[in-house]
Amino acid sequence: MALTRIQLRRFTAFEELDLEFSPGINVLVGANGTGKTHLMKVAYAACDVTKSKLNFGEKLVRTFLPSKRLPGRLVKRRGQSSRCSIRLYRDDVVLGAGFSNHTETPDAVKVSPFRDWMSDPVDSVYIPVKEMLANAPGFRSLYAQRELHIEEVYADILDRAFLPTRRGPTDKARKQLLTLLEKALDGKVTVKNEEFFLRNRQGNLEFSLLAEGIRKLGLLWLLIQNGTVLSGTVLFWDEPETNLNPKLFGTVVEILLELQREGVQIFLATHDYVILKERDLRTQPDDHVTYHALHRPSQTREIMCHSTSDYLSIEPNAIADAFGDLYDREVQRSLGGMDA
Repeated sequence: MALTRIQLRRFTAFEELDLEFSPGINVLVGANGTGKTHLMKVAYAACDVTKSKLNFGEKLVRTFLPSKRLPGRLVKRRGQSSRCSIRLYRDDVVLGAGFSNHTETPDAVKVSPFRDWMSDPVDSVYIPVKEMLANAPGFRSLYAQRELHIEEVYADILDRAFLPTRRGPTDKARKQLLTLLEKALDGKVTVKNEEFFLRNRQGNLEFSLLAEGIRKLGLLWLLIQNGTVLSGTVLFWDEPETNLNPKLFGTVVEILLELQREGVQIFLATHDYVILKERDLRTQPDDHVTYHALHRPSQTREIMCHSTSDYLSIEPNAIADAFGDLYDREVQRSLGGMDA
């Protein structure tokens, strides 16, 4: 069951937000500091607890990692006592949580109605900006035994990458996606003693010697190959364009669109014009894609959101505005050169 809505009040950077989600792809755009990553993290934490069975307050702390692991530091700063509230919806099933800026332990976070939310587990994956496969050997055991100041999303993605392949034959749709990725990778991913390799004509190349963009594609190959990303999964991906050659953006976008067609709900935060435009050009009439433009109006400076399914109606569109400005300046310089 897909996430359908989120309501945040005085949580991290948000004063108040009420957002409805698409069952397909949700593209989050906006300037730095408008809460794109925070929005995905709180939604991911709500999904993950249905499988990990952690207390929601504990998962929030592990995911956001506030100073001294105090949940109260996730309340929007107001210079006075304040409370925040979180509500996630999966149709009529609601997960609610609330706590104050004085809350010191995850157990003190008031969560309700937790039982209904937990009764229908949902598979979820969060791909952070920093690639982790090259750092995999020994990381999980170290993370399990020591208090590391590293957000749990990094440990979570390794846990999912190491999962063995599901039993049964690989379906046709998954085979097509794997073939597309193998062409881009020029090989397949293998793992030995917690170390990842790209196997191709040159042999086994360790991930530490590969470009980070290639590692990202390798991770996506693993998640599809081992059946982590299947129909019913919720996939969160923070800035997939980071360290990825623009020539590969089209491949990534096509794979995400195909996953959406197979029943995967996707949340994507991006700063890249090419990612947006590739998605616009490749989207078919039956695809479900919604753009959520997060911004801070000059009048209030509080984060607001405008959602639309039409690429041309994204407003404001900081990404397109920045690229438009570059184009205008290039034209002006060219015209000035001609005049000279």
